[in-house]
Amino acid sequence: MKILVTGGAGFIGSAVCRHLIGETDHSVVNLDKLTYAASLTSLAAIEADPRYRFVKGDICDRAMVRALLDAEAPDVVMHLAAESHVDRSIDGPGAFIQTNIVGTYELLEAVRGYWSSLPAGRREAFRFHHVSTDEVYGDLPLEGGLFTEDTPYAPSSPYSASKAASDHLVMAWHHTYGLPVVLSNCSNNYGPYHFPEKLIPLMILNGLERKPLPVYGRGENVRDWLYVDDHARALELVATRGEPGRSYNIGGRNERSNLAVVEAICDALDRFAPGEGGGSRRALISFVTDRPGHDLRYAIDAGRIETELGWRARETFETGLEKTVRWYLDNEAWWRPIRAERYAGTRLGASSAKV
Repeated sequence: MKILVTGGAGFIGSAVCRHLIGETDHSVVNLDKLTYAASLTSLAAIEADPRYRFVKGDICDRAMVRALLDAEAPDVVMHLAAESHVDRSIDGPGAFIQTNIVGTYELLEAVRGYWSSLPAGRREAFRFHHVSTDEVYGDLPLEGGLFTEDTPYAPSSPYSASKAASDHLVMAWHHTYGLPVVLSNCSNNYGPYHFPEKLIPLMILNGLERKPLPVYGRGENVRDWLYVDDHARALELVATRGEPGRSYNIGGRNERSNLAVVEAICDALDRFAPGEGGGSRRALISFVTDRPGHDLRYAIDAGRIETELGWRARETFETGLEKTVRWYLDNEAWWRPIRAERYAGTRLGASSAKV
């Protein structure tokens, strides 16, 4: 198949592109606007492959997207282009409304026009795969419960609200216009090439440099952690074998509190990079003002994709975290320029948004 990936220079998108080119026979067209969190260096391993092509562009430009669809004639569109950081959505929600809601609408309309023009056989086989988040479901209590595909939406942040809106748009285009869509909602991703402002890479790099490790509140918030390469495999299955009109939750079954995650990172750094200064890096942990609307717990029931599509996460949190820490230790040439030019190593979103 030929697959058009939107947002393919981002963290998850680049993992998807690398997987599709490195592990399958599919070809890829990567459409990305190259905003602050995008990095073409994340795609260096596949950039010369004849089955891969990069196109710079904005999903909000419907005419450009339609022209690209007509020129490339993809069999699948995998939509990962999004503003994705909760903290940034608190400080500046407008970009999230524009990209995640308006952008998804413009993309859907471009795709609908393209899909309608296909001959019957190709129109039937075509899929639009919308990649979303478990944060659309809101909050879970610490004592139990899991998000399923039938969990009602209850988003808490501007980010999760914008993703919830885009999910509803995608399903509406299926029910109203017959567009063959599949949808997936994932838990927190981590792994190589992760933008340095997110929790795990921020803590790795701050810890490596023996800088403070700022943890929101008391670090009690729980997330289900999913290694990004496991997620990329799952997304390929959903896009190519998922049932139209159906959603699939993707999680790693690796629940950890934020404090436990940071402590595990400290311990890994102490083993792999003891360096100078001595002492456990746990001493660098500091508790900072919690961000507004911080959901307590997320946890995914991945039973549907495991049963129907045969996917399983290969990495435990321990094996995935070790791979991640080692990757950052070995790839300073990737993260150092990004950290110096685009991100200062602090946390965002701890203060209420200003009008």
